[in-house]
Amino acid sequence: MPDTPLDLIIIGGGPAGLTAGLYASRARLQTRLLEQISPGGQVLTTDWVDNYPGFPEGVSGFELVDRMRRQCERFGLEIVSEEVTSVGRAGNLIRVVLTEKDLLAKTLIIASGAQPVKLGVPGEMDLTGRGVSYCATCDGPFYRDLEVGVVGGGDTAVEEALFLTRFASKVHLFHRRDQLRATGILREKILSEPKVTVHWSTVLTGVWPNEQGLVSALTYKDLKTGDETRLPLSGVFFFVGQKPITDYLGDFVALDQAGFVKTDLELATSQPGVWAAGDVRVKRLRQISTAVGDGATAAFNAEKYIEDKF
Repeated sequence: MPDTPLDLIIIGGGPAGLTAGLYASRARLQTRLLEQISPGGQVLTTDWVDNYPGFPEGVSGFELVDRMRRQCERFGLEIVSEEVTSVGRAGNLIRVVLTEKDLLAKTLIIASGAQPVKLGVPGEMDLTGRGVSYCATCDGPFYRDLEVGVVGGGDTAVEEALFLTRFASKVHLFHRRDQLRATGILREKILSEPKVTVHWSTVLTGVWPNEQGLVSALTYKDLKTGDETRLPLSGVFFFVGQKPITDYLGDFVALDQAGFVKTDLELATSQPGVWAAGDVRVKRLRQISTAVGDGATAAFNAEKYIEDKF
């Protein structure tokens, strides 16, 4: 049998989930945060965070998340390492199914995040955070006056490549086709940008470190000739897609074609008493600061929902 219903369950322990937990705990809601591995989300893979307010010298991803977690626990947030297998309704309550038991709650915040699609080329995983990145907004300033590579051909890849020209001396864009998938205006901008070189019909074959264990070069293959080339670079940014962590939701809430959770302006989903926060929801900008704002908004709305409905 499920335990006595909680006020709020939060699925996901990244910045959105932790902020929701902080606000809910301070509001004295009986709250449980479920995180499959350990709190932090993608921030744990970020070596240094330079664009989060309040840290003028920057802060490591690990330290930022650790501070968030300790602040939550100071107000009594219960953080539990559990895998959620499915979510459904139980009358006016939400049923969250774990591997060994069920939980019931009056409200639910979905904050399970998203993860970059990996190409799986040699060196990509080992050098993540050491020259391999999935966020130009986060890491671009570290590459001032250096040469970098960008992999992808859609809107995000082109937008991020253009953003990197503010810092890098040269940006190499690698695309497996002979025409970009990005929208017309973005294609025009990237092709007229003197700091960008587009390598058409190419695929990466490896990312390689120097003696310090940092990215120093990549290799790529020309799909038309079969020739392989080694190019010295200081960083490589992969933009071949983001995959939301929503498989466990099934058809419980409305998702877009890519699997991200649809929300309204108050972050409410298609299910009463259920909100989504952070990278898991349909949104334009996925950053720590926007996730924190989402978490606060979702927790505030959950509190008001409980006051009105229970």
